[in-house]
Amino acid sequence: MTDTTDRWDGRRRITLAVVCAATAMLMLDIAVVNTALPAISKDFSADLSGLKWVVDGYTLALAATVLSAGAWADRVGRRRVFVIGAVVFTVSSVLCASADRLVILNAARVVQGLGASLLFATSLALLAATFGHGTKARASALAAYGATIGGAFAVGPLLGGMLTEWFDWRAIFVINVPVGLAMLAGVRWIDESASAEPRRGDWAGQVAAVIALGALTDGFFQASERGWSADRTLLMFLIAAVAFGLFLLIESKVAEPMLPLGLFATRVFAGAQAATFAISASMFAVFVYVTLYLQGVVGLSPIEAGLVYLPGTVVMFVVAGATDKLMRVVAPRILISVSLVAVACGLAWMTIATVDSSGWNLVPGFLLACVGAGVFNPVLSAIVLAESGSDDVGLAAGVNDVFRQSGIALGVAALGAVFPAQSAFAPDAAEAFTEALVVALWIGCGIAMAGAAVAAATLGRARLDAEPDRADGRSSRTGTIAVASTVGSPGE
Repeated sequence: MTDTTDRWDGRRRITLAVVCAATAMLMLDIAVVNTALPAISKDFSADLSGLKWVVDGYTLALAATVLSAGAWADRVGRRRVFVIGAVVFTVSSVLCASADRLVILNAARVVQGLGASLLFATSLALLAATFGHGTKARASALAAYGATIGGAFAVGPLLGGMLTEWFDWRAIFVINVPVGLAMLAGVRWIDESASAEPRRGDWAGQVAAVIALGALTDGFFQASERGWSADRTLLMFLIAAVAFGLFLLIESKVAEPMLPLGLFATRVFAGAQAATFAISASMFAVFVYVTLYLQGVVGLSPIEAGLVYLPGTVVMFVVAGATDKLMRVVAPRILISVSLVAVACGLAWMTIATVDSSGWNLVPGFLLACVGAGVFNPVLSAIVLAESGSDDVGLAAGVNDVFRQSGIALGVAALGAVFPAQSAFAPDAAEAFTEALVVALWIGCGIAMAGAAVAAATLGRARLDAEPDRADGRSSRTGTIAVASTVGSPGE
């Protein structure tokens, strides 16, 4: 039962601590892996195609299953599903750390992504069930939740560099084990909750979605290795097109679809998802290759590469926190469009990368892109919440996460098609890799600009979420802004 008081008891504190620990672990596991990719490449003598699955195995599994995970949690109990997710994530982290072959690591990353989808789908719901709607305690809890996401992302690249350089790349996964065990120890004090009218499972839609996303990603990978006209490449794209068409047909016919197409009848909601996909497929996807460039071409150590990212991620965190006041005086369409233009300009600035660069010359462009992302995330999330009904908030946030994660996965795969098959550490690969990075940055710039254009065209009537949580019927924005700064964290 939801507690509607502002009293902070032990149960509430433990619930917040467990949920924040899970969220920090999930965010760190995205951010730290990028910094460790070069070390993984050296350890397994891996080419670029194998490394891309280390990232995409996780993000695809998360993107493809998070909506079904949420529906399942609503039916069988959110705490129960959270526990299952924590177990799966912790065990798969052990498998990642002990992998002796790249194919084992990639498979374990897929399992880890499945565990992450269960944790992502239940974390915010557990907080909502524990802290009553409209209370100051809920606003404080959501603010702490948002700060955890921002802080974890800010320190993630540097932490990944420190663990990789001081210990080994396997340490980035080992660190999940004590956190997972602590969560499992504390979860006994979290109240169980479930939906009074849960959605049924859409297994046909789920299978079609997995096939479509997996085939499309592999098609881009095959284009990089075999060429765009190769039989395997064309076959994967054909399978993806058929599976996606089948997915749309299923979602239009079933009584309770995993992705209700009616949500996209709202122009603002559809435009918000397009903008989310654009920033993920551009800025956050290209940084996988920037990290490989910094260590493989420029020769920075893992810690030095993490330090290159640190100013931008800290600025993103600070800007996101300050965007609350900006949202009160500037129209959402302008904020989203301008933020995407800033991302595009930052990526364009970073095309100054050369084989002889220091790496630190990319920092100004990265800072500009991070300013844009810092504004984008809370504003976009507030729009998504405002455009969904009170019964669809969780679903709408889940849909937004699908577009965010699939944008990263497909962006990594598509941008990877312009790179040579060998990694940045291969002999005589520096020049070719750097030239490909510049092309990828320009492509990312174009994607971000396209997202800005879509946002300008579709978000004219966008409004920011304002929940009527006061007895006199007037709206309060405090809880809204806290939620907004949590849902749209970069690189999820």
